[in-house]
Amino acid sequence: MGSAWISSTLVIFLCFCFIPSNVWAGKAACHDPMFGSCYGIPHNCPAACPRLCEVDCRLCKPYCACDKLGAVCQDPRLIGGDGIMFYFHGRKDKDFCLVSDPKLHINAHFIGKKSKKGRDFTWVHSIGILFGHHQFYLGARTVSKWQESTENMLIHLNGEFLMLPNGEGKTWKSPETGLTVQRLADTNKVKVKVEGLFDIVARVVPITSEESRVHGYDVTEEDCFAHLELNFKLESISKKVDGVLGQTYRQNYQSRVKMAAPMPIMGGAEKFASSHLFATDCSASKFGSRKEEDGDGVALRVECGSSIGGKGILCKR
Repeated sequence: MGSAWISSTLVIFLCFCFIPSNVWAGKAACHDPMFGSCYGIPHNCPAACPRLCEVDCRLCKPYCACDKLGAVCQDPRLIGGDGIMFYFHGRKDKDFCLVSDPKLHINAHFIGKKSKKGRDFTWVHSIGILFGHHQFYLGARTVSKWQESTENMLIHLNGEFLMLPNGEGKTWKSPETGLTVQRLADTNKVKVKVEGLFDIVARVVPITSEESRVHGYDVTEEDCFAHLELNFKLESISKKVDGVLGQTYRQNYQSRVKMAAPMPIMGGAEKFASSHLFATDCSASKFGSRKEEDGDGVALRVECGSSIGGKGILCKR
């Protein structure tokens, strides 16, 4: 995919006015009809994440999605496959490799602002997924006034705009690629899945005026920095999987972040830097490579005492 398409994709529509601090009160529901007693029942989000949460269908209980294994949220705050929480700031207007494996490569485009602390405030604006010979784009529109009822998510498959059917629970499928996209809300929240490869829940969210005030983001009325919050489930990945998030799923991975720090930061931005959203030229890239002694991909399942991550959770793979 040429750089011209990427540039045109990022030139997107503006809405108007500023976002209020008291954005919608969050609710969530179980979307799996296999759990009939819980399916479709709305739950209020917990106090720790009053705007956005998910429901554990087995427990029929809401939880903070950004605290779950495989989460990428906020000024990117990640929960690795090892259960350890860390931040990866990268740089604004740059692309970084989140996951790289022989059959799967996922880059993220960062947006942000300069801060008085000497680094960029950054958020994930969009992701580019390569699998097989296919390219999948999912990103946020540029928004000044946030309205939850307005669709602020853009999706493309192989360069073609993807129009999802309207309505929570509606599904779009591509038999050719094996890709399924399901709406988890009427707007701004979807599940993207390729069976046996990945399962991603993506939400488009704004920076509220209250968040801007508390963290010193200095967000103006021109742009509320709509961005993605993501939850990844990776399947059949190899033992050499890499990337900012992907490396944390390796069985022999040992985290380098200082867990005792108030803000544990993952460095090494240069290793994960990509030239554009669909490039596989980061130093950590494994996409398209032979697995050699790895053999076939191994489905790694993380078993923890809870579905919620943290600074450090003892897990068993």
